[in-house]
Amino acid sequence: MNGQRGVALTGLLLWGLVITLVAILGIRVTPEVIDFYKIRHAIKATAGKSAGMTVGEIRHTYGQYAEVEHIKTITPADLDVFKQDNDVVIAFAYEKRIPLAGNVSLLIDFQSSASARGSGQ
Repeated sequence: MNGQRGVALTGLLLWGLVITLVAILGIRVTPEVIDFYKIRHAIKATAGKSAGMTVGEIRHTYGQYAEVEHIKTITPADLDVFKQDNDVVIAFAYEKRIPLAGNVSLLIDFQSSASARGSGQ
């Protein structure tokens, strides 16, 4: 005797709910991750040009990249510029809180650094 094959209505509703929740999470998180990669790219480009520049010139160069890329999250004043092993390192770190539903939110810590030698993290 052949049994019925397929998905029950409750199973279909459950999987629909799971897929919807994952899609909503992806839609809310993706813009923040894209913004992080834009900042990281601008930092790496600035670090590549940082040889012989002062801290003010490095911040100004990053500000130009940020203006072109429409980066509002990290301003030039938020950058940490320091020397490590006789090389200029530019670093940044920030937290982003993404509201999901009601009083539930997702907190993401973003951080990265780059140097003229290209040893970005």
